[in-house]
Amino acid sequence: MRKIRIIEHISLDGVIQSPGGPNEGGDDYPRGGWTAPYGSAAGAEAVVEAQGSKFDLLLGRRTYDMFASYWPKAGDSPIANGLNAATKYVATHRPDGLEWGPTAKLGADVIEGIRRVKSEEGPDIVVWGSAMLTAQLLEQQLADELVLLVYPVLLGRGKRLFEDVDDTRVFGLVSSQTLPSGVLVNKFQRVESPR
Repeated sequence: MRKIRIIEHISLDGVIQSPGGPNEGGDDYPRGGWTAPYGSAAGAEAVVEAQGSKFDLLLGRRTYDMFASYWPKAGDSPIANGLNAATKYVATHRPDGLEWGPTAKLGADVIEGIRRVKSEEGPDIVVWGSAMLTAQLLEQQLADELVLLVYPVLLGRGKRLFEDVDDTRVFGLVSSQTLPSGVLVNKFQRVESPR
């Protein structure tokens, strides 16, 4: 069975909205781009390590469209090469315009499609951004790992990672690394039963 690993840039107060820029993902978020002052080679290395050497992607449609407009033209780097080579599973009811491949279908029932893909042989599945999809994965207990890149900034308003979690979910801390920029890279794995 494949693992699903959610990777998120997150502020101290839980905001995940538009980390790369004010209009990221079609949002008009005035605080967008809040990760830029913390960019570093160590941060890029942490992202490459979090993704793994071989992985597939699971993305919401808006995140897929945003990534597709950037990563194929980003040049040669470990991050770009990994994202471009990955098979992309896109949670969408609009399957047209999925040119950034390779892509594979989830089917009409996205959650059942994810369960099917997860049960197949293959590399781990990485989820970036995709706030609504991430909430569904947590709700359905399909996420096996969380990698949270925690930035030392309070944003106040914005979409939060854990806004709509109704039930208890337990994740155990596997590792924590402090980057020279002050960003914490925390890796958690799901614990089967709450303490």
